[in-house]
Amino acid sequence: MLTFPPAVKVFVATQAIDGRKGAYSLAAMVRSVFRHDPFSGNLYVFFTRRLDRVRVLYWDRSGFALWTKRLEKGRFRASMSADGRLRATDIEYAELALVLEGIDLAGSRRRARWVPRKAAAVAMDKVLARVG
Repeated sequence: MLTFPPAVKVFVATQAIDGRKGAYSLAAMVRSVFRHDPFSGNLYVFFTRRLDRVRVLYWDRSGFALWTKRLEKGRFRASMSADGRLRATDIEYAELALVLEGIDLAGSRRRARWVPRKAAAVAMDKVLARVG
């Protein structure tokens, strides 16, 4: 399994892609469709139409790395957008690890997390500024 620092973000494509696309085609898609910088070091996850393959693209300081996993049996449980538009949604690295292990996240929910007081106060100030 891939390991990355906590600062790395994970973005998943909301529609299936052609599994024959290479690193440069996927990087062009990241730039033109998602409006993200493919050289940022973030992970970009793409599922194929049959949902039996997943491709993870990232920049590792010296070139693009393209990681592929193909299931011999079964399909990935990727959440695709109902409107048919291709865009990127962000997930946590832990969620990506679960999806790659074949765990369906559709029925799962995240528990409330502790937020440091200072960050919570700043967030509350922003909300109050919009309202007031």
